[in-house]
Amino acid sequence: MTRLPRLHIPHPPARPGEVPDFSYLEISPAGAVPRPDPSTRLKDIDRSLAFDMVRVLDDEHQAVGPWNPSLDAADLQIGLRHMLTTRIFDDRMQRMQRQGKISFYMKARGEEAISVAQAMALEPSDMLFPHYRNQGLQITRGRNLVDLMCQCLSNTADMCKGRQMPIMYHWRRGNIFSVSGNLTTQYPQAVGWAMAAAIKGEDDIAAAWIGEGSSAEADFHHAMTFATVYMPPVILNLINNQWAISTFQGFAGGERRPFSARGPGYGIPGVRVDGNDFLAVYAVTRWAAERARRGAGPCLIEHVTYRADAHSTSDDPSRYRPKDEWKSWPLGDPIERTRLHLIREGAWSDAQHTALIEELTAHVDDCWEEAISYGTMTDGPQLDKNELFEDVFKDMPRHLIEQREQMRALEDD
Repeated sequence: MTRLPRLHIPHPPARPGEVPDFSYLEISPAGAVPRPDPSTRLKDIDRSLAFDMVRVLDDEHQAVGPWNPSLDAADLQIGLRHMLTTRIFDDRMQRMQRQGKISFYMKARGEEAISVAQAMALEPSDMLFPHYRNQGLQITRGRNLVDLMCQCLSNTADMCKGRQMPIMYHWRRGNIFSVSGNLTTQYPQAVGWAMAAAIKGEDDIAAAWIGEGSSAEADFHHAMTFATVYMPPVILNLINNQWAISTFQGFAGGERRPFSARGPGYGIPGVRVDGNDFLAVYAVTRWAAERARRGAGPCLIEHVTYRADAHSTSDDPSRYRPKDEWKSWPLGDPIERTRLHLIREGAWSDAQHTALIEELTAHVDDCWEEAISYGTMTDGPQLDKNELFEDVFKDMPRHLIEQREQMRALEDD
């Protein structure tokens, strides 16, 4: 009997009202994945690097295996501080959006270890090309929270002068490129920057981040092609947090093989890592950075994690996934896992953790009070309207000069 071809439609493992199901997730035991030398040629790298999962923290919160970076307790405490700062900052900004103080926000709850561990593993002079859930990069590199808040408020101290939607930060001095609302543009930009750095003979590398849904964009494939042809010093991070807005990761191609497996298909290494394991993320990033600096080329890293909150303040996840599904996520919470590891090592306590939360909460509160002194959406001071015409052309064209004069005349009336 002739069998007609059938169209396959990916389905999420659970819908609203159903029991969360993560049985599809393949998790390797901690310490089980071998660590090759960073200079190893692609053909000599074990297939397991792209298909298994690099993990350092075991179920007892002990660091094990060849990827253990053996970080000092003081460094881990710094990482914990940055992750907690990110989460407390996020919570405050979402509350402010709900109160009508800002128009839009996107939280990184559950993904803090990726930004913080990677920023700590890279050099300050390395160029970062973030996506819209990487505020931890800014915090780890020392950005004043007031600057981030003012950008979300679009006030007189807004780094973007009111021309960008909230969370589209940039920081030239911190070597962090502007966040873009157009998905995946940062991938080819990072590859191009890394190519230029190599041409100039510099030691710095580039790193870029996208969500797994963005890997379906053409820019992903353009960047991967240039990366494999020219072998620039770049780390291409793909954050697989299981959901692209309301679409399950299977629609981006994650059902049959890991996203990291696309790396070897293009001719560059792919590494799949537990994105909620701070030590594993740090170790894999150091490995990829060392590889890039040695001239061995780029690397694609898939961070397996879970987006605990809504995609943005415009999203209602209860319409497409079980309520509180994140509580069943088998890789846990990155902050809690780091806290328990430090306690196991005798380098932290519940009392210290509580005190740190209180300290950081007070700091975020103080930053907010300063930020709103520069204006809000409803209260002054307001941005100078004349700035609408600035920073676009080196020499302002006649039609803009005329429009500016017309606006001034109306204000005078």
